[in-house]
Amino acid sequence: EIQLVESGGGLVQAGGSLRLSCVASGFIFDDYAIGWFRQAPGKEREGISFISRGRGATGYGDSVKGRFTISSDNARNTVYLQMNSLKPEDTAVYYCVAALTYFPSLLADDWHYWGQGTQVTVSL
Repeated sequence: EIQLVESGGGLVQAGGSLRLSCVASGFIFDDYAIGWFRQAPGKEREGISFISRGRGATGYGDSVKGRFTISSDNARNTVYLQMNSLKPEDTAVYYCVAALTYFPSLLADDWHYWGQGTQVTVSL
């Protein structure tokens, strides 16, 4: 069974940092692209970032480019999302996603597996 378990969310002041972790199990880790999405109350899901299978490429949404960094520790089957210079508009539930694809995107329909999510709240 494929599982994605997120952790690292919490409450932080604007300008602060958080690092989210996604531990994956149930599949060959390096064979899957891994990504992060978020959803704020009343808003659609938003693609934040991805790292490709083989871990050779990354991508970011415009709203987080330059502030967030995705990385991978294949030995730990873990993908991280380092979030710096956080803003109140970054408040959302953050989801880890996985897909068996060579062409990851920031479109929700392209991702096959979703974690349960972790809440990130950024206060003024």
